[in-house]
Amino acid sequence: MKIVFDCRYTRIGQHDGISRYGSRLVEELSKLHPVTMLISDLRQRELLPDLPWELVTSPTAVREPFVALQVNKLNPDVVFTPMQTMGPFGRKYTLVTTVHDLIYYKHPTPPLNLPWAVRVMWRIYHLTWAFQRALLNRADAHVTDSRTTRDQMLEHRLTTKPITVVTLGTDSPDGHAVRTVPTSRELVYMGSYMPYKNVESIARALRDLPGYTLHLMSRTNAEVKARLTALAPDSSLIFHNGASDEVYAETLSRATALVSASRDEGFGLPQVEAMVLGTPVLLSDIAIFREISGPAGGFFSPDEPAELVREVRALEDPAVWQSRSTAARTRSADFTWAKGAATLSQSLQDAVTARTQSRKK
Repeated sequence: MKIVFDCRYTRIGQHDGISRYGSRLVEELSKLHPVTMLISDLRQRELLPDLPWELVTSPTAVREPFVALQVNKLNPDVVFTPMQTMGPFGRKYTLVTTVHDLIYYKHPTPPLNLPWAVRVMWRIYHLTWAFQRALLNRADAHVTDSRTTRDQMLEHRLTTKPITVVTLGTDSPDGHAVRTVPTSRELVYMGSYMPYKNVESIARALRDLPGYTLHLMSRTNAEVKARLTALAPDSSLIFHNGASDEVYAETLSRATALVSASRDEGFGLPQVEAMVLGTPVLLSDIAIFREISGPAGGFFSPDEPAELVREVRALEDPAVWQSRSTAARTRSADFTWAKGAATLSQSLQDAVTARTQSRKK
């Protein structure tokens, strides 16, 4: 089975969520099958494993609807893409796409890093389920990150094709030392500053958490900094503006907890990245966070900063913190890239088999 993996969403210089998802999954999948990567910029190779690659057009190019005409030349049995928008027209191979979440139907503001024309198309696309259905039904199968998103896809009848849950992951907790109770009062947030992420609620909570600092790990801009700084006590926010993987892991490894007040997620990879290190997670009480963190999580209403304060205060008891740290490590073992790749491998094989059989009828 010849597998082509769409790595064109790999960032230049530093991963974001989709970029990390693709690079880690293709690395683990390549241990099970030979894989050829699709890239659209030679610089993407810096954050990708050393695997065969082919250069094609960017996923945001006007020719994207017909990218299959380029990919056909590689004669793949199956192509996997970590998004659902890969152009399907004219393809001669099995196509498996990814739906990470349905967030933007409820929160339609597009990411600001996209070109303006793509942002306009983004808004139009999310005005109705019809565009999503039409696109998904042109593929052969789909994967998604969680049961929560899969169930939403089924609820809205987005596709007649098979859906497989391929969870995001991290390394095994066995590779990390067992943590002890922290001596400092530090909280960590990793993620974007889109409105639905609700980072403002965390900043407000700091007013009732004197002595605590909040590390904001992701890239930001002056407007976001000013808005959050106005809500929090002086010197309580530390902006890393895009921390390296090493700084991120080191900060998590000494923090009291990772926090997220998000109103919606498709998975929430930072919670697994924290749990594998034995760092407790404090999360808004939404279905996806309950699914992934389970009994290891501390939950609060995203609309009530006082509830986040309560959860942070609970961790000031050394016995409670140590118990939650142990629970976090245990829970993280359910989410590894190797497990995700094994599930994806089977899904790709099933899709190829189903397409082959349907063509024989």
